[in-house]
Amino acid sequence: MSLIHDLQYAIELARGAGKIVLDDYGKVARLTKRHAEAVTEADRASQRFIVGGLRKRFAGDGIVGEENETGEAITAEIPNPDGRVWVIDPIDGTNNFIAGLGNFAVCIGLMERGFPVLGVVFDVTRDQLFSAAKGEGAWLGNQRLHVLTTPLSDSSMIMLTSNLLDSAGRCPQWACRWLGQTNWKLRILGSAALEAVQVAAGVAHGAVTMNGKLWDVAAPAAIVLEAGGLITTPRGVPVFPYDLRNYDGAKVPFLAAAPAAQEQLLREIQQYP
Repeated sequence: MSLIHDLQYAIELARGAGKIVLDDYGKVARLTKRHAEAVTEADRASQRFIVGGLRKRFAGDGIVGEENETGEAITAEIPNPDGRVWVIDPIDGTNNFIAGLGNFAVCIGLMERGFPVLGVVFDVTRDQLFSAAKGEGAWLGNQRLHVLTTPLSDSSMIMLTSNLLDSAGRCPQWACRWLGQTNWKLRILGSAALEAVQVAAGVAHGAVTMNGKLWDVAAPAAIVLEAGGLITTPRGVPVFPYDLRNYDGAKVPFLAAAPAAQEQLLREIQQYP
């Protein structure tokens, strides 16, 4: 069954949420939630708007969201882990948003049987909307997206997450190796979703996120996959299908890559742990 109507509705919600957060862009106080992570009232207002719209139209679907009203937990209402579950990041790049740096996005993804089947990543300040639904292609506005088909070269762009530390608080050797060279062009945007969709758009050969959560990957993964890209863990294990049972905010590290670049990127990561 086509998801095109669901996609159009998700796009409307993302644009509506974008208007809400844009009113507070660079003007809000930095609050903290669990693990001292940044949050703002705009994050909560954005998620409240999106969740309200989803519940109105898709009452039987599950919802996973980065925020709740108290900051003590995430939103995780998953009546059927193998069914349809919407995954929301109301502002991906909250620290950028607080500082007045325009790299942040509203993200809405839909998972079914643990696979990302629909995704919207709305780059709010640039008014650029990345979207995809299974079987419908990946798009930036009205422009169809395709990953790069060329191998890695000295002109290749690689996106890196801003937090590269492993569970022991150590920067892995591969990251030091990449940062210490000038061949690949490394970029850090401060939004995992915006970094990943650059792979779908054919801008970057790969994007690595080490400390992301499910809401960082669900929406952009749908777009990358429809554009012909690949999504695995940094060790090459498929991220999807993802077991949503009892999800409580566990980390979901991932590599988004063009097929022509994936093998070399994985080899670097595995060879230099």
